[in-house]
Amino acid sequence: MPDSAMDGIDGRVPPGAREITTGQANRVWSVEGPTPYILKHYGDPRRAVNEAAALRLLTSHRAPCPQLLAASSGSSNPPWTAQAALHAKPVSIDQFLADLAEPLAAIHRIPGAHFGRLAGAGQHQSWADYLHDRLRMYAASAPSLRAVARLLHQEVDASDNAIQPVLLHHDLQPGHLLREPTGSRLLIDWELAISGDQTSDLARLAVRLDLDDPTPVLPLVSGADATAEGRLHLYWRIHLLADAALSTDRAVRERAAGRLLGPSVR
Repeated sequence: MPDSAMDGIDGRVPPGAREITTGQANRVWSVEGPTPYILKHYGDPRRAVNEAAALRLLTSHRAPCPQLLAASSGSSNPPWTAQAALHAKPVSIDQFLADLAEPLAAIHRIPGAHFGRLAGAGQHQSWADYLHDRLRMYAASAPSLRAVARLLHQEVDASDNAIQPVLLHHDLQPGHLLREPTGSRLLIDWELAISGDQTSDLARLAVRLDLDDPTPVLPLVSGADATAEGRLHLYWRIHLLADAALSTDRAVRERAAGRLLGPSVR
């Protein structure tokens, strides 16, 4: 059964719903009614269950996120969530990093019980195990980059792995940070959320911002330890490998591979 039957929400697209889909993985509608909401249909059921789990966790910590109104059961096809409609607009690109700092700090204060996706996927007892698992998947998808993956495996083993897991958004980018009329900022689109090293959130952000060097995003972590910059560069290359191996956009794949193989990459 879904989490809620609020206002008859059952995952079906009601008459008059307005499609607002922007990505490729999901379809999204804005639904009017006594309780306006956003309906998401997911191409991957693991993403649906993960986003629902993330929103429940965030709500329990009163963190800056949309309210989950209802979610599908495991047998629903397609899987779906219904989230409260927000009276908010995306933060402008020139204010993005400044406005991200406060909500991101709140997110990174939420402890995790394990490493990896919150639900709907394998969970890991150590951060290194999670990273090795991801690297194996990327290498299998991009055989031409297996040598890069081998080097990254070695760097993971040599890095500081005494990491305490915290909640990560893991898809930070302009458009996923909204500002409400009151000035509050909210993070949306939690389907890729994991528990892990907060520095990985910054590394993925650097990839999404198309930075040649991830260092400018490091100040978003207050009180970063002496090893944080090295971990940031390591995770940045792991996320570049993910794009080079898995992106459906050829230009993204080629740009990521170029950064991995270019002389400027550490």
